[in-house]
Amino acid sequence: MPIYKFSYHCRGVSVSEKNTDSEIPQISLLLDDSCSLVPPQIVEELDKYIIGQDEAKRAVSIALRNRWRRLRVADDMQEEITPKNIIMMGPTGVGKTEISRRLAKLAKAPFVKVEASKFTEVGYVGRDVESIIRDLVEVA
Repeated sequence: MPIYKFSYHCRGVSVSEKNTDSEIPQISLLLDDSCSLVPPQIVEELDKYIIGQDEAKRAVSIALRNRWRRLRVADDMQEEITPKNIIMMGPTGVGKTEISRRLAKLAKAPFVKVEASKFTEVGYVGRDVESIIRDLVEVA
């Protein structure tokens, strides 16, 4: 199964076909002024829409800022700086999707929500994860 790289970014995204060397689709990113926000400003913006979840808002704001900073260093240095990814877990209704949606809007990034249960139901073999990810890459 191929690996796909996804990241939050500041403005615009283009996904090319798989690179024959790495088999990973290349994603080109464009930066704008929203990339100058620091984590407290990002949290402040999220606070306008999301009540509670302070730890999650801090974590995603730091991760977003670090990705923006990583994009501003030389290409050879970018490979040395590994971005930290976040998995948000919790019961329904605690704000995982809304934090992601608002963060994507702040970063001027596309946001796509996919309910995996619609593709693969219990006891039924539905679409495989690889085809779901391919569809997401095409939409982005």
